[in-house]
Amino acid sequence: MQMPSKRARIIGGAAVLAAIGVTAVGAAVGAVAVAAPDANAQKPGAARAARAEAQNVVATDHLTVHAAVKAAQAALDAAEKADQHVSVSVVDRNGNTVVTLRGDGAGPQSYKAAEEKAFTSVSWNAPTSALVKRLEQAPTLKDIPGTLFLAGGAPVQAKGAPIAGIGVAGAPSGDLDEQFAQAGVAALGK
Repeated sequence: MQMPSKRARIIGGAAVLAAIGVTAVGAAVGAVAVAAPDANAQKPGAARAARAEAQNVVATDHLTVHAAVKAAQAALDAAEKADQHVSVSVVDRNGNTVVTLRGDGAGPQSYKAAEEKAFTSVSWNAPTSALVKRLEQAPTLKDIPGTLFLAGGAPVQAKGAPIAGIGVAGAPSGDLDEQFAQAGVAALGK
């Protein structure tokens, strides 16, 4: 079997690419045509179908990075004012870290502990000091990965629902850590 010439291979390849391009453009135009508003969309039953589709979608609120940094800095400032060396972490509703600030002189364990306190507070929509008391009734809560049931975490709420958590770790007591976390929450209201 004889190989086609280089020129024939180039022309053949160009033809294949052109065919793919036309197909892709046609598909894109078709997608746009399908997505374009339909004048008949307001037929009976269309509103019901739209409501059913909307019921399959959940919208959540999240802090902006700017707000997370503002809250973390306010918590760190409160700790520094009290001459405490802490780490502060802000996590989103899903427990993903948005920002963590390790204050000057904060212990090495404080970084991870702050993240876990923030995660714990947003997960249960409660300050971690209140959650410590729940361990008496349900001691296995502490076995949930990524949680830390020590005072120092505070949830951030919007319309009563948790949207973030602020965790502080490194002060000599959890009560101080939580006081600083609450200062971060309060800064968001300003």
